Amino acid sequence: MKTGRNDPCPCGSAKKYKNCCMDAISKQNSALLDDISQVTAMNPNLTHDELDLVLQQKAFAQNNRPIADFCGLSPAQMANWLYAPFNELNCVAISPPDDLSSSPVMRYLEVILDEAMAQNGSFKATSKGNLPTKLVKQASGLLPEFAVAQFSTNISISEYAGSNEDKFNALHYTRILAELSGIIYRKSGSYHVKKAAQKQYQSQGLTAFFLPMLEAAITKYNWGYLDSWEHDAVLSTFWLFMLWRLQSHASVDELIDEVATAFPDLLHQFPADKYRTPQAQLGMGIDSRFLKRFLQFWGFITLDPKRLFAEPREPRKVQIQPLLTQTFKFTI
Repeated sequence: MKTGRNDPCPCGSAKKYKNCCMDAISKQNSALLDDISQVTAMNPNLTHDELDLVLQQKAFAQNNRPIADFCGLSPAQMANWLYAPFNELNCVAISPPDDLSSSPVMRYLEVILDEAMAQNGSFKATSKGNLPTKLVKQASGLLPEFAVAQFSTNISISEYAGSNEDKFNALHYTRILAELSGIIYRKSGSYHVKKAAQKQYQSQGLTAFFLPMLEAAITKYNWGYLDSWEHDAVLSTFWLFMLWRLQSHASVDELIDEVATAFPDLLHQFPADKYRTPQAQLGMGIDSRFLKRFLQFWGFITLDPKRLFAEPREPRKVQIQPLLTQTFKFTI
């Protein structure tokens, strides 16, 4: 279906098409038409079928040529990574690792499932609808087993441990993903594991839920839910491009530059103020939503928790964990 001028732009910017990518696409179409005009001028006797074949070849070449701003990806490949369903992504194989013990999200899910299975498939929620204290304490006790960056000072809300679910972000995130992916549901004051999920857990173990949880984290979960960042930029659309680049160089600064170059319309969502440039604000979003509360929660990376724009400015690198390279194998 053709995108209308007033429709949301397919790039995911949440802006109208006419105010976002329409001009760039129009320029590409104009260049293609210019090429066709030259071909017809030089070959006036081309039949309709021959002209149609030339058009297809020109369009294919344009859509599959490497683009420097895309770090060498073609427009066709980039479009696949931005818009294709999770199970139709090209040039990357996504598979569950053999060992999930280093993934906070998956280990917390295991705690939830084991508690339910020990009680015939369900357990009682708190009066607020949270996970019970007993389960929270079990999950908190797993922290020493994870490769997570340690904070040098105490903080009021911890990502990987807490006294209750409200003060335990990674556990809360895991519970939400389990609901979004259809593994558990809440009814009549209790959490229940679906019958089908119980059978999967018994026959396949935790591995059965890795891909459904990952897909829910990317396609269903609101990445801005756990932070206080004021901008509503949709970064989840660009997750695979960001992951590919980070896996190649592990540099936070390079990643921010590459995203700003490949998707300049994202910067329009961050009006400049006296404190930070639009690119600096984009960097804050990538740091909070992609690095800390996606890749770290899953155990794919560790990241020094110092402030992204603290002074003196130091280059930031992530530590790529084996879980990431085992899960995502790129063939670019």
